[in-house]
Amino acid sequence: MFKIGDFSRLSRVSVRMLRYYDENDIFKPDKVDKFTGYRYYSANRIFELNTIIKLRDYGMNVLEIGRYLKSDREEQKQMLAVKQKEAADNIIAEKARYEAISFAIEYIEKEHKEMEFTVNIKSLPSIQAITLRDTIPAYNMEGMLWEKLGKHIGRNQIAVTEYCYATYYDTEHKDEDVDVEVLMEVINPVKSDGEFVFKETEKIEKAACVMIPGKYENITKAFEFLGKWLEETGSEIAGRMRQVPIKGPWNEEDPEKYLTEIQCPIK
Repeated sequence: MFKIGDFSRLSRVSVRMLRYYDENDIFKPDKVDKFTGYRYYSANRIFELNTIIKLRDYGMNVLEIGRYLKSDREEQKQMLAVKQKEAADNIIAEKARYEAISFAIEYIEKEHKEMEFTVNIKSLPSIQAITLRDTIPAYNMEGMLWEKLGKHIGRNQIAVTEYCYATYYDTEHKDEDVDVEVLMEVINPVKSDGEFVFKETEKIEKAACVMIPGKYENITKAFEFLGKWLEETGSEIAGRMRQVPIKGPWNEEDPEKYLTEIQCPIK
């Protein structure tokens, strides 16, 4: 057997971490000298230690690693599946972060050229629609609701128009757990089915509407413009804002040609 220093070199795990795993009952030494307190490890324990290192790299904490090592294969598979899902969510979040940084660089390169927006005042009629409302992790993950609603419409062969929009129900901006409803106008009434609810939307007498060409990142600038317009005109927000996708990845390959409208009820 090897002293902790030699075993550290063989396993390529620091002495500090070996002591830490010992203290947390994850990886105990084979023997501890009762006189000197020296820890001793057998070479055949390196494989076991490598498993622990892999679990750490998968994102498991000490408690999770301890539970994993004591679990049967089925529970181990379930624990790994949870970490796999977390990794997938992180990929989505990091991709969104990457795209936001890319847009910031692009914005600097364009020398902060101001986009031209126009406010159009109009009334929004009531429509018949199939809807899906749920809480999503962040605003940029709204697509998961559209995909789910689209599958339901296709599966049930529901006749719809091209008119659709998302409504945000939170009374303030949320960094997470965003309450959103997406809907598509239907040609004929349909039955509600669980989370997919048929309803007639309310008519909005007066709304300030802004068309936003180009990438979705431009929406932030449009809200800034709308805020200034509301302040300058003395208008007040009088209801939940809507975001209407007109052109997007489903019907346009070039993000520069996307088209979105924000609709803000006012008084």
